[in-house]
Amino acid sequence: MSQWWEYPGPPRGPGERAILKAKAICGEGRTRRLAKPAMDSAARDKMQPALPPGPEWPEQERAEQLARGAALKWASGIFYRPEQLARLSQYRSREVQRTCSLEARIKSVVHSYLEGVKTGVRQLAWALEAVQGAREALGQAHVLLWGMAEAAQTLEPLREQVVQHKQLQAMSQLLPRLRAVPAALARTQSLIDAQRLLEAYVSLQELEQLQEETWAPLGGLELPVFEGLGPLAEALGQAVEAAAGAAGRLAREDPALLVAAMRVAEVDAGRTTSLEQAARDWRQRCLRALQEGLEQIHFGTPLQPGPGALAEWLEALRVALPAELAAAEALVAPCCPPHYNVVRLWAHTLHRGLRRCLQQLLEGPQLEAADAFTLLHWALHVYLGPEMMGSLELGPEADVSDLEPLLTLENIEQLEAIFVAKVQASVAQWLQKALDGDVAEWGREQEPDTDPSGFYHSPMPAIVLQILEENIRVTRMVSESLQRRVHGMAVSELSAFLRSSSVSVLQPDWVAPGALAPVEAALDELQRRICRLVLEALLAELQPLFAALPSRRWLSSPELLDDVCERTASFCQNFRHVRDPAVQLLLAEAERTVVLQYLRALMQGRLVCRGADERTQAAERLRHDAAQLQELFLGLGLEESVQCAPVLLALRELLNLRDPTLLGLEVAGLRQQFPDVSEDHVSALLDLRGDVSREQRLAALSSLQAGPQPSPPAGGRALFSLVPAPAPPLSSCLPSGSCA
Repeated sequence: MSQWWEYPGPPRGPGERAILKAKAICGEGRTRRLAKPAMDSAARDKMQPALPPGPEWPEQERAEQLARGAALKWASGIFYRPEQLARLSQYRSREVQRTCSLEARIKSVVHSYLEGVKTGVRQLAWALEAVQGAREALGQAHVLLWGMAEAAQTLEPLREQVVQHKQLQAMSQLLPRLRAVPAALARTQSLIDAQRLLEAYVSLQELEQLQEETWAPLGGLELPVFEGLGPLAEALGQAVEAAAGAAGRLAREDPALLVAAMRVAEVDAGRTTSLEQAARDWRQRCLRALQEGLEQIHFGTPLQPGPGALAEWLEALRVALPAELAAAEALVAPCCPPHYNVVRLWAHTLHRGLRRCLQQLLEGPQLEAADAFTLLHWALHVYLGPEMMGSLELGPEADVSDLEPLLTLENIEQLEAIFVAKVQASVAQWLQKALDGDVAEWGREQEPDTDPSGFYHSPMPAIVLQILEENIRVTRMVSESLQRRVHGMAVSELSAFLRSSSVSVLQPDWVAPGALAPVEAALDELQRRICRLVLEALLAELQPLFAALPSRRWLSSPELLDDVCERTASFCQNFRHVRDPAVQLLLAEAERTVVLQYLRALMQGRLVCRGADERTQAAERLRHDAAQLQELFLGLGLEESVQCAPVLLALRELLNLRDPTLLGLEVAGLRQQFPDVSEDHVSALLDLRGDVSREQRLAALSSLQAGPQPSPPAGGRALFSLVPAPAPPLSSCLPSGSCA
């Protein structure tokens, strides 16, 4: 069987040409695989022998079958008719030409491919030779390097000698300058001591420059001769810092020294060094010294106020701080760099120092009331006012309104609480002393003082109200919150003292209505106590007289009540020295005391009427006594509308009733007029009639529970509820009345 690249001769028809095309396509892949045997003999000898070709590809057989089938199909279609056979020679000639062209192209492609493979194999051979050569060269270099390392170790002592030689050479060149270092250090120290700061800094720079020049050649070796250079620089820095701390004084006495210190700090801020040293940062030290020196001048520990000296200290600050700011603007600022913002720095430093000092003051012993008030007023109004930091003479740089306030809200709350507590204690103590003095004054044997109208008069209420009103008024200088606190304190203290018709002076427009209700209630209670104490004497005189009432003598004679009226009128004559409305209160309580004693006597069951005539006499006596009491107190000046004597007229109707079966209606009417009347009271009155049966009594008492419940007595003036029935031993206490 011939090889696939052998020329089989011209194709014999279209089918055969199709087979040749398929073989050519399949053979191109094999050509690429079999290109290696086309090398020249020289390259083939150097390379490994090629592998023998493998078996035929299964794709080739399938391609041949497809090509033959396609050729037969084409031939059967072309030569199906006899007339087409005449052109067979034309078809053959054309297909021969196409086959020859295809074979030529295939040969060209195979030849080109084989040439490329040959070139690649040749280049690979050359690369292999180059790699082997490089490997041999690297091995030789490695051997040489090991030899050089051993030689370098033998040269190490020589290298050290060279370094030492260079150091000695540098030292020999710098030795004259190094010998002068101790003298330069001493000279620089003397310049610092003499406060010639600029010259000292220049000398220090020269020494530091020499230190840098010796540091690099010596490989970072520090010479002992420069050991004093660090302390010397620190001494100069302290001198600069001290000058900055005394800036205010130096600006007046020696501005050149202050300017020198500032220049040294600014020049040193731009200093760079190759030595491994920390930055000195003299500029920040100067700024801190400026602030600390200023605070120490005005807020040092020895300068803080002692007990009782706060007002004087604050007044001194009021004068000193604006003067300090003016001096800073006029004297200190020209001596300092513009970016220091001296006036702003001064204002903020003074503000922070004062704030810190006040905080320490508040954390110490508790202030007195005057000091707390002074500090509140000074911090809230004086400090930022036109007399101090708000002065128009100070520039905008001195504005501190955007900083934290001197006193926090907690501080203000603390000072207000201290002031109110101290003032309250003082007011309470003063009120007690004033009350004791007034009691002693009224307890003298001689008659109390009177005013031009003849009324008894005591200046104590007016003085008390004036003192309280003055305390409230003065707090307006501080804040509304303090004013409200003091007003509440005044009301609280006054509520424990006494009532006055001038109490309205403590209720300005800004006080809410009803704020003085606790005062009024407390003072009403005080008035009731005073009334009870005054009428104790009247009660002691009347009790023996009412012991004989009611009786047969009482039915027939008005003498018993005449004695009561005489004693009462004599006692009430002393009320003429009392002003309204107090006199009305005393007269009302006196009249009520008489009526209550009258009712107590009626409820004792001392008299039982024997018939209709005695009941008529008793009813008439009640009418007469009621009229006599009304006439008595009207004459004394008591208004008729507040009198209690009309209760006797209501009892008269109960006794004067002819038909006992109608007692229920009278009892119900009595209940409507006096809701506090009880069954015991009604039963005692029925006993006084003497003609009421058991059934009639039960019917009358049941009327108390019938119908709607009556409203409480108007004005709180209870009567029957204060009259026991049956009567216990007489009490020496007066009941509370409308003043309750």
